[in-house]
Formats: sequence, structure tokens, C-alpha cells
Amino acid sequence: MQRWSIEQKIFAVKTFYQKGQSYVRTQRAFRLHFCLRPCDPVPDRKVIVGWVNNFETIGQTTKTRRSGVSARIVRTPENVQAVQVAIIRSPQTSARRHSVALGLSNRTMRRILHDDLHLHPYKKQIAQALNPGDHASRAAFCEHMLQLLENDPQLIYNLWISDEAHFHLNQTNNKQNCRYWATSNPQQFQEVPLHSTKVTVWCAISSNGIIGPYFFEDDNGNAVTVTSARYVHMLENFVIPELQSFPVDENTYFQQDGATSHTARVSMNLLNDLFPNHLISRNGDVQWPPRSPDLSSCDFFLWGYLKSKVYETRPESIQDLKVRIQEEIRAITPALLRRVSENFRLRLTQCAQNEGGHLPEQLFKF
Repeated sequence: MQRWSIEQKIFAVKTFYQKGQSYVRTQRAFRLHFCLRPCDPVPDRKVIVGWVNNFETIGQTTKTRRSGVSARIVRTPENVQAVQVAIIRSPQTSARRHSVALGLSNRTMRRILHDDLHLHPYKKQIAQALNPGDHASRAAFCEHMLQLLENDPQLIYNLWISDEAHFHLNQTNNKQNCRYWATSNPQQFQEVPLHSTKVTVWCAISSNGIIGPYFFEDDNGNAVTVTSARYVHMLENFVIPELQSFPVDENTYFQQDGATSHTARVSMNLLNDLFPNHLISRNGDVQWPPRSPDLSSCDFFLWGYLKSKVYETRPESIQDLKVRIQEEIRAITPALLRRVSENFRLRLTQCAQNEGGHLPEQLFKF
């Protein structure tokens, strides 16, 4: 924050009245009087307003700091009651807007909210929108799976859940969190490609381990679209050999979502041969409900967990990104995988109890 001297504040207030209370003319006179360059900052309108208001109310340009005792006087029962009524009436309005409407400082408003009313700010969670018929299909799937688990308690540990995800080399920057402090605008900018370089990763997860990662890419290492032909190639040349390292038998279930490449005839034929009567998919032996990432172990655990680890430091190249994904997958412990499987069972139960609705018990768990 720019610090202004007493001399500068007095000059700005005096000039403000001399120039017909014009902020622009005051700023021009300020620049000329103090011999400032065009790129040097001058007090903006809000700063001048503050100086003028302070001068008119207390006879000086700067407010004196109040002691702790006098500061607490502002938190009167009347103000606490006014804040409580305002929050009840409009709980989604920001504290700053409430403070302006009630004539309280932002600091006082926040002290009342935290210390007097014992309120806390909570973020709104995002969940995928469900279509009208989704509730019934989700509830039916969960009840069917729970019945299968009741008949075979070990099924929860003999289930593979699969999915793909994109990992971008350059994560999107949040401009709201990027600041460059300086006396003048450094005019910095960052170039980003129109199409971000990425890898497309496939994995299957169970309590016994993780199959993958498998990267869908061409001969040059560039990410490619997952087509049915590429999906079948992956199943034949990667998944089937990998399955030989795990305890797979006639009771093993395999899950996939309803992506077109997954449910193409050639893909379904191969998967039905691999997991006869035990394929969880759209048009499979067990119907996987659409728009249900909250029920998939890959979505509610694996991808978020991996990205939190992989992007702790920025990958330097696509190869570096792929190596980090591989390393973090290998670092996932059997105990963690077992907890993920148990959480899948819990989500089935909660979804069934909610008649196929969202899972607030999981969305607001922390």
C-alpha cells in the first residue's frame, strides 16, 4: 500500500476545496506540485475521499487508532442484533456488503460474526446435475449392488472400478490469487497455449491394487481421443496381462461408465468374455447409472488424490508429468485402497437411503 506523507495529505485536501471539489483536478495539481512522473502513482479517488471525510469529521486527515476498550464499544447488543437479523435475512450476502449496509467497519462485522454470533463461512459445494429419471436409476443400482454385497461380502474386495482422466501439463492459474506488488504496473502477462498439452490416463482401482496408469497416446507421445478401437487395444494388450498379477476369478466384477468407446459393441463383446455376467456398465449385466461420479472410486478418490500429489510442484515436461503419475500410483498403500473400497459401500448405502439423490453426507464430510 502506498504511504503518503502528512504534507501530501494536507495539500490534497486543501487543493480539493480550491479546485471546486474535483478529484481529477486535485490529482493533476498533486502530480505537478510534487513533480511526479506520468508513471508515478497519485492518490486515487477513494483515498482523497477518506482524507476529506476525516478532515470534516475529526479535523485531521488520519484517524487515530482506537484503544481495545473503545473498539469493543462498537460491538453493542444493538449492533450484534442488527448483524444477526441481517445474516438471517440474507445469509449469502458477503460480510463486507453487510458491513457497508449497517454502517460498521469490516473488522467489527467479522468480530461480531465470529466472536458474538459464533458463525463460520461455508463454501457451496458443486455436484453434477441429475436428470429427473436419474434418481430412480441410481437408487436401483445401489440397492442391487447392496444385495450382491450382502450375498457375497467379499465382493467389495473383488471389484474393479475404471475410468479415464486428463492431466494437463500447465494447470490453469487463478488470476484472483496472482498479484505482483510494485510502485508501478510491471505489465506482466503469461502466455498460455490455445490447447493445453495433456495426457489422457486410464486406471482401474480395487482393494487389491491399481491397474495402470495407461496413457492413450500416439507414436509421438501426444494424447489421443479414446475410441472403441483404442479402448479394445488397451484391454487386450494392457489390462488382460495386468490382471494376471491379481486374484481374479469367476466372481470378479468390472465397472466402466457409459462413454461411447466403452459401450461400443466390440468393447462390450470383449468385456463380456472377460467378465461373464459380471460387467457393470451401461447395457451391461448391472446397469451403471449415468451422471454418477460420486459413486465411482476413480472420481471420488483417485483422480483428486493423484492431482493433489502430482501438482505439488509444477511438472517440467509431459514425460515428467507421466513419471509423477506413475510414482504416485505406486505409492498408494493397500490400507488406503481398502478404505476406498469400504467408502464405496458406504456411498451405496447413503445413495439408496437418499432415494438416488446426492450424497450430502460425503459432500459436507469435512
